[in-house]
Amino acid sequence: MTFDPVEFIRSQTVVTTPAIVPEIKLHLATEVTPLWKLTEERLKSDNLPPPFWAFAWPGGQGLARFILDHPEMVQDKRVIDFASGSGVAAIAAMKVGAKEALATEIDPLAHEAITLNAALNNVHITNIGDLDMTKVPKGIDLIMAGDVCYNQAMSTRLLRWLWLCVAKGIRVVIADPGRAYMPREGLIHHATYVVPTSRDLEDQESRTVVVSDLLLPPKEE
Repeated sequence: MTFDPVEFIRSQTVVTTPAIVPEIKLHLATEVTPLWKLTEERLKSDNLPPPFWAFAWPGGQGLARFILDHPEMVQDKRVIDFASGSGVAAIAAMKVGAKEALATEIDPLAHEAITLNAALNNVHITNIGDLDMTKVPKGIDLIMAGDVCYNQAMSTRLLRWLWLCVAKGIRVVIADPGRAYMPREGLIHHATYVVPTSRDLEDQESRTVVVSDLLLPPKEE
């Protein structure tokens, strides 16, 4: 049987709203383990990554909440939602007047989920694949990143690229729920949100998300 990604997403999720972003509707999984196992079965034949797109992660929710509460951050701007997942931050940006929101994801199922979620909210998101993280993207005003510093190697590579973008005048806003590899300095903190989560996904029942601007790191003496 041919694998239909849209039907797979619809059959494994329900349309609901994230805990702190009730303005946005998303296709989200109600149970963690069954979907993870199903995706692992598809992994063997279709090389699918884990279904991160099916959950409203705390960082993405915090970022979306901040955008909705501060629309001037994105209005009339071209923005990138890095590692977009469900697309919640990109959707928030478009709902309050961004010129264009580009969602980066390496998972083809995530692209389908983002498109479905955008349609639920009557906005359009431009899906793009992996970025060349040795170059500064052209024509971008803002890069948004929710919950991206959970892996050391990836965080090192990502932060190097984000600092390069900041140096070239692109604003970078990160929403972090206390991951291990988030920098502790060189940030301007704007808002803090307590986001309910699931112990199936996290090691606690809520995460405290801090939304910050990323600044250039201090020069080594």
